[in-house]
Amino acid sequence: MFSVTVRDHIMVAHSFRGEVFGPAQRLHGATFVVDATFRRSELDSDNIVVDIGLATQQLGTVLADLNYRNLDDEPDFAGINTSTEYLAKVIADRLADRIHAGELGENARGLAQISVTLHESHAASAGYERSL
Repeated sequence: MFSVTVRDHIMVAHSFRGEVFGPAQRLHGATFVVDATFRRSELDSDNIVVDIGLATQQLGTVLADLNYRNLDDEPDFAGINTSTEYLAKVIADRLADRIHAGELGENARGLAQISVTLHESHAASAGYERSL
């Protein structure tokens, strides 16, 4: 399987419900380094996985809707614990929608899989992987 990974970052504020989250139940900030990895079994007609420029641009567009936001105030996340794992899925699903809409180029329709990893620190990360 061939892969290409692009990277960006977001800064959000949010809080969690549930004792398991301890002090993170209070409003707090988080900065995530975000990796989006695109995979396919065969290279396209240009011998690439995906147009890296379009992939970078579309990741930035998806993240712009989350960046510098208090996720507790966003209607899409009402009543939801916006854990790192959950946010990875949200970002992967939004990128998948853009792939299906042709926003990463026609050849991107041949992608087989996407995975998104959010790095909370140098020591911890969480991710989500899905088929396309």
